[in-house]
Formats: sequence, structure tokens, C-alpha cells
Amino acid sequence: MKYRIVSDSSSNYLISEGHVDYRTVPLKILIEGKEYSDEIGLNTEEMVLAMERSENATFTSCPNTQEWLNAFEGADGIFVITISSKLSGSYNSAMQAAEIYMQEHPEAKVHVIDSAMTGAGMQLIIEKLNELIGRDLSFDEIRILITEYHSHLELIFTLESLANLAKNGRVNPAIAKVAGLLGIHFLGKAVDGKISQQKICRGQKHVISAAAADMIKTGWKGGKVIINNCLNYQRAEKLKEALLKEYPNADIRINSCTGLCSFYAERGGMIIGFEV
Repeated sequence: MKYRIVSDSSSNYLISEGHVDYRTVPLKILIEGKEYSDEIGLNTEEMVLAMERSENATFTSCPNTQEWLNAFEGADGIFVITISSKLSGSYNSAMQAAEIYMQEHPEAKVHVIDSAMTGAGMQLIIEKLNELIGRDLSFDEIRILITEYHSHLELIFTLESLANLAKNGRVNPAIAKVAGLLGIHFLGKAVDGKISQQKICRGQKHVISAAAADMIKTGWKGGKVIINNCLNYQRAEKLKEALLKEYPNADIRINSCTGLCSFYAERGGMIIGFEV
């Protein structure tokens, strides 16, 4: 069986470091009439700056069915990971593509995973799939084991800016403005695939300690952690340092947000996926 892992670009994982064939399907971000495709070569800082300068709502669009089909072509054991179905139509589009592909290729198996998360959480799933496929297990064995692993993942995020959320009608503009003036940071969590606010923190130091405390309270005991940061590597490093004080041997990695995750996190934000 020729295995392939496919994700939409919200995984923040555009190039795989694993041994399994891997493809991404880009989401798009529309700002002031210009489309930014979330793929290798995107100037994320330029996109974030355009988002900050825009006074109008910005939009995203998910991959269409044909884009998913193109990514499946040539493989017969395919695992697909999408951003939460509560945030995007990407999952529904991937499911339609999977049905079509298996009808056209009766020998193929396609399993679509609604991550109920984005960014770092999806990357952890991708890395685990690489490991499981490397163990020479059957497709169905991998499907069962990745479902079990998925149930032990959590995602939290920190936001420094609410400007884009306000422009898109998700936050009161007055609250977003006051938060910016007062240096307020927001700590949130992925709950049932939706964004849920957990705490309001005053200043960078407070939000880092609150994030570390929330992870431990949620059940993190030194498992893998991936920290996506939007144009603020230094803050991600401080969170890593805080976590290593609790579990010095923990596998904690930092990477930069690509386009879609930058759209959600905004400048200074972090998306943290971890094992519990």
C-alpha cells in the first residue's frame, strides 16, 4: 500500500520531516481584494501587515474538492487531517473528495480526521501518523491508534491583538481597542472544535505563566509540545523556558505561524498543541 498524509495548510506544517509522502492543500486569505495562498513562499509578515492596515473585514476560503483530489492522486492509503470543522468548510470538502476518490479507486482507503483544532495540534497528529506508518501496521490498525492518540491532545492559544477578530465581527471593537491600550492578553482553548476564551491576562509575563499553569492543569506531564508563534519568537522561547522548569526533559519545539494560523493568532499570538 502506498501511504500518503495530506493536510490543509492550517497544520502549519508545509514540508514534512518524516519518511512518509506528505502533501498540503492551501487555504486562502483575502485582504483588501488581494488573495494570499497559504503555501511555501508566502511572505507571512507582509500578509499580517496588510491585515493590520486594513480597516475592512478579511476572509478565508477553504480548499475545494478538486484540490483535495489532486493531493490524493497516486496513493491508495491516505490519511487526511483538517482544521476544525467548526472553523472552516475544509473538513466537509475533504470528505467529499474522499468519497469521490474511493469510488474512482476501489482499492484505495481514505480516512479523514477532523482535528477539532488547528496549527500545532494538527502537526502532532501528522508526526504520530509518520511514526505509526513506519511500524508497518495495517491501514485499519493505524486508523484506530491515531484516533486514540488524538483523544490525548489539547490546544491552547494566546492573543495579543483582537483587531482582526473585531473587524470580522467576532469581538466588540471597543473591547479590542481597550485591550490593545491596556496591554491585555487573552488565553483561550479549543473546546469541542470551537475557540473558547479562558482568561484575561495583563502583560506578557502573566499570560506566559497562565498558559503554563493551564497546560499542567489540563493534564500535561512532560509530553510533546509544539508552539506556533506569530512573529514573536522571543515570547515562545519564554513559554518553553517556563515549561522546561517543570519538566526539564520535555520535547518542546517552536515554529512560526504560516498564513492561516497568522490570520487567527495575529501578531504576537501563539498556538500551543500538547500531549496529555
